[in-house]
Amino acid sequence: MNVKITNFFRAQYGVPNGIQLTDDGLWIADQVTDRCALMDISEVDDTYGVTKLIKEIPSESSNTSGLTYGEGLLWFAANGPGGRWRTERSTDAPHGDVLGVDPKTGKTKRRENIPGESGTHGIEYDSFEPGTLWIQELKAQKAHQVKVADWSILKTVELPYERGHGMIRVEDGLWVTHTGRRLIIKLDVDTSEEMDRIEVPDPHPEPHGLSKLTDDTWVYCDAASGWVTKIELDQ
Repeated sequence: MNVKITNFFRAQYGVPNGIQLTDDGLWIADQVTDRCALMDISEVDDTYGVTKLIKEIPSESSNTSGLTYGEGLLWFAANGPGGRWRTERSTDAPHGDVLGVDPKTGKTKRRENIPGESGTHGIEYDSFEPGTLWIQELKAQKAHQVKVADWSILKTVELPYERGHGMIRVEDGLWVTHTGRRLIIKLDVDTSEEMDRIEVPDPHPEPHGLSKLTDDTWVYCDAASGWVTKIELDQ
């Protein structure tokens, strides 16, 4: 697929590793502090290249590596303990956890394990099949569709490459970022077959977290550079 890739703005945090658009604005989660900022992205400040902060919440997540929204909660993908980046906390995930967080207060309302006691780099609420989340099992290179109500696995997609990251669910498939390969690949959710791909070449920032602004415009965040980058699709 042909796309136009441009730097959009510098994130509120130095290590943005999860990103999700909601009706209130664009949420960005930090991998180091595990705090989450709601941003007004309607205008970018010319002086510092940033957007306006609406609000910020703490979380009990750790090594945050993915963010989505659904069922009234922000869902954090906690990729194991956070001791590499900051002082460890009693709430740090020993392996990988998913936390459902109140976006008003930052309080944890749900906490569930990643299948296989694995780490994770990606999570996506399925707006086409409400009440389900797509969660990556990092070691096994799989994305599982999980029922929010009882955490049962409904479907599993095999990922083609290592280091899967941000995802976007569309009506006819699942787009999955592969950060190390600089690829965003569309997969058939029934067969795991590749349907399309987007290449993100140097010198563009690496794709980590991923979210859809519109059907034709997406954004991703790069934990390495701190940039939020826009992808405009030529469909």
